[in-house]
Amino acid sequence: MDLTLIRKNAREKLKGFCRVCPVCNGVVCAGEVPGMGGAGTGGSFKANVEALARRRFNMRTIHDVKTVDTSFDLWGTKLALPVLAAPLTGTTYNMGGKMSEDEFTAAIIGGALQAGTLGMTGDGADPSMWTSGLQALNAKGGKGIAIIKPREQKEIIARIRDAEKAGAIAVGIDIDGAGLVTMALKGQPVGPKTISKLKEVISSTKLPFILKGIMTPDEAEHAVEAGAAAIVVSNHGGRVLDFTPGTADVLAGIAKRVKGKVIIFADGGARSGVDVLKFLALGADTVLVGRPLVVGAFGYGAEGVALLFKKMKDELVSAMLLTGTASVKSVDGNILYS
Repeated sequence: MDLTLIRKNAREKLKGFCRVCPVCNGVVCAGEVPGMGGAGTGGSFKANVEALARRRFNMRTIHDVKTVDTSFDLWGTKLALPVLAAPLTGTTYNMGGKMSEDEFTAAIIGGALQAGTLGMTGDGADPSMWTSGLQALNAKGGKGIAIIKPREQKEIIARIRDAEKAGAIAVGIDIDGAGLVTMALKGQPVGPKTISKLKEVISSTKLPFILKGIMTPDEAEHAVEAGAAAIVVSNHGGRVLDFTPGTADVLAGIAKRVKGKVIIFADGGARSGVDVLKFLALGADTVLVGRPLVVGAFGYGAEGVALLFKKMKDELVSAMLLTGTASVKSVDGNILYS
């Protein structure tokens, strides 16, 4: 089992939904929602990848960094690298259905754990999307994070209770899913939340609470005010609103406003450990990865997911050594060329 086999298997199973392109940049699949593409012109998906690609490193090799520390502590759980699996759902209408929701989620959560990190579970219009996540968490002793769509208040709180029973280490809302038409068509409306509504759901649990889908400094401050323990700088993979900036373009401004007040996750366009280090240099504490892990799961199940995490870790280690970065917990923004 290697990356070539994983990509070959995934291309066969994802046929018609994902081409498993040499560079996953949103160009070929633009507008394919449902599917794996970005909304509309695909501009937001492409902007995520392009924003990271524009960043360049200052290579430094005259220093005393001989070994690096990629470990990261997340609410008492020590991770081998500061990279987690993003919440991914919709195997039937986004990925072709060659894996069931249960099989896919188990591969994501299991593969992340094999690699020494964690995965997030998701929510969606099909009830199996939520229940498969709960099953995967239960099977692994709650070692994961449950993310809920921005539903009506009582529905969110009910799902928080589900996550608590499953033993999840944290819970959250992907508020960037507020405009998902599919949810409304299925009779499960979603929408934006006021600060008071967020306070209500956040105060309903003792678990650390994550707000995913923050793209401006003022909304990052709103998240802090509402009591969030973490935010995810994310445009939902470019799948909900066309023509947003890439997350790497807005991250530094958000970090300048709330760094140290909440944990900052960055999500959108990370394809390698090099991209991970760029996000950390821009102010993220940790990073979420999505589409590459779909290829890993469809290509070789949990082992495929774990292999892709390992590849990212190896790339991260190399990039840290060549920029004089000793630890992922203290990445200097000056490693980026400006």
